[in-house]
Amino acid sequence: MKFSLKDTEKDSLLNNLKTANLKFQKIYPGDKPDRQAVHTVYGGANLFKSNTCVKMGDIALRNLKTYAPDFTVLARVLKFKGHEDLPGSEKKIKKLTKKLDKMSEAERKLEPEWLAYSVYNKIIQKLKTEPVEDFRIDFEDGFGNRPDDEEDATAVKAASELAMGMQNKTLSPFIGIRIKPFTEDHKYRGVRTLDIFLSTLLQKTNGQLPNNFIVMLPKVVIPEQVTTLVRLFEIIEKENNLQPGTLKMETMVEATQIIMDDDGRNPLMKIVRAGEGRLLAAHFGTYDYTASCGMTAKYQTMDHPVCDFAHHMTKVALGNTGIFLSDGATNVMPVAPHRGKALTKEQLKENQDSVHNAWRTGYNHTMHSLINGFYQGWDLNPAQIPMRYAATYNFFLSSYDDAVFRLKTFVDRAAISTLSGDIFDDAATGQGLLNFFLKAMNCGAITEEEALVTGLTLTEIRSRSFYKILEGRRGRRGRK
Repeated sequence: MKFSLKDTEKDSLLNNLKTANLKFQKIYPGDKPDRQAVHTVYGGANLFKSNTCVKMGDIALRNLKTYAPDFTVLARVLKFKGHEDLPGSEKKIKKLTKKLDKMSEAERKLEPEWLAYSVYNKIIQKLKTEPVEDFRIDFEDGFGNRPDDEEDATAVKAASELAMGMQNKTLSPFIGIRIKPFTEDHKYRGVRTLDIFLSTLLQKTNGQLPNNFIVMLPKVVIPEQVTTLVRLFEIIEKENNLQPGTLKMETMVEATQIIMDDDGRNPLMKIVRAGEGRLLAAHFGTYDYTASCGMTAKYQTMDHPVCDFAHHMTKVALGNTGIFLSDGATNVMPVAPHRGKALTKEQLKENQDSVHNAWRTGYNHTMHSLINGFYQGWDLNPAQIPMRYAATYNFFLSSYDDAVFRLKTFVDRAAISTLSGDIFDDAATGQGLLNFFLKAMNCGAITEEEALVTGLTLTEIRSRSFYKILEGRRGRRGRK
């Protein structure tokens, strides 16, 4: 067979292409397989205690059981699939619940009430075991502008409580602080709080940080603000004998200028590069962003089109970089307007209606985020947490069978790409499907055993890398 290209010519061209390909792959390595929390709870630094996350779980569970004493109530409020056919009388509800309680999970999945029953019970289990996945001790909006001596004292106290939480094992799996922004008005205060907080914490813990500790820098609009935080991290690490690169950060997308700069370009990749590998996530600030777009308070909602535009611009700019993205918060709190023991029937009804309306708002906002590919968001009140899990569990469980089929087909063929039904999957989608199961397992939507039906082993699932799974399987086939 005759070829037009000489080997030397071909090799030279392909080697040049290899350099460009590897450079691209380094910038866009794909989805990060690390665990991502489904939410971040923000609380004022002045209120933070070592057991804050535990108490939040108790409040959240009490709120859920008060206003949804059984799974049928929650299903009707949120309009889960099949809610119209659920029984209404207390006697029939108890009979149905008893029947479902006795069934195995495989048997329950054949029942029309399975989804509503499973979501409700998984929420309760989550609130009892790990109610808060990520918490941010807030020195910015949740704390406000206070005298320097008060913020100094709060930084010392909050750091001391965090150290106590580390000792007592009462912290959330992910935790961190939000300092004030590095604007001209607040930069000195932000640096001072960071220094006091970390110095106090490291002194009390003999140089140890909590697992998955992160510093949130808000209102970033230029790369120099991020670069400054990186340089400060280097100084703090050196002074406290921390390994270089130990301190990590995240930023916020909450101004129009971080979506489009004065050159008409999206600056988010410049912001990420300024982090020099320390910037792990970008969180959306719903209310600052909508305000910067000129929206009045009444229309500053998470599902407003201006927010969707910012979300899409952020995903386009940071897609496949491995940077975690988080949506913002719902500002409608599911808190009853009437308090006390001697409430009238009308007041009790108003309490229920108010909470249920807030539940629907929070649930719908979270579902909107999930559908648009934002698997994390903010919660500002313990009573919002149950709806975070209601939406998350419904999202994953209702998509479970389809995801199992697609991933199982992909794994069985162990090829670069495969056609599953009428949906074409490539290797990147394989990692996306694997991440679906990782996210679902991490938040408690499914168990590891329920992921095994994909044909993956637990070792493969825990590798968190679809590429490694395929490489391992090809290697085993090659040895046969």
